Amino acid sequence: MSSIRRLSLVDKRLREIGAERPAGTLRLAIATQDMKRLNGHFGSAERFAIYDVTPDSLSFIGAVVFENLSDELTGQRTPHHERLAAKIAVLSTCQLFFCIGIGGPSAARVISANIHPIKLPRPEGIGALLARVQSRLKAGPPPWLRRAIAQAGATGKKASLDDKG
Repeated sequence: MSSIRRLSLVDKRLREIGAERPAGTLRLAIATQDMKRLNGHFGSAERFAIYDVTPDSLSFIGAVVFENLSDELTGQRTPHHERLAAKIAVLSTCQLFFCIGIGGPSAARVISANIHPIKLPRPEGIGALLARVQSRLKAGPPPWLRRAIAQAGATGKKASLDDKG
């Protein structure tokens, strides 16, 4: 059996996972083991830190903690497909997901849920990562990021099939 705990430090109105967000807001999740750095693999990350990001602001929405519990009687761990489904459900309101690693089948399931996974080559501080995302938003996002924002309904401009990226 897999258990999920949600931890939050912000106003309840802002942290509701399905709550409407201001225009131009991008929701992203970061796989982390320590809530300080992007340092988690999708499958083994103990936590996802979830943020709303605009060019000028950041809002910590919450942390989701995954506890892989085994059945006390049998000692069996939760099946992989159930853990995967639980993680994708948590990401369902995010447009971007940052991690250190993600397997091909897992990436395909994340993409089919309309979430853009971004695999980085090495651990990075969460603050530095968020600053880079904000910088990209301020400088004019690349086509793939414009599509993610448009998908969230955060801008009036819809992505075109002619956009590269």
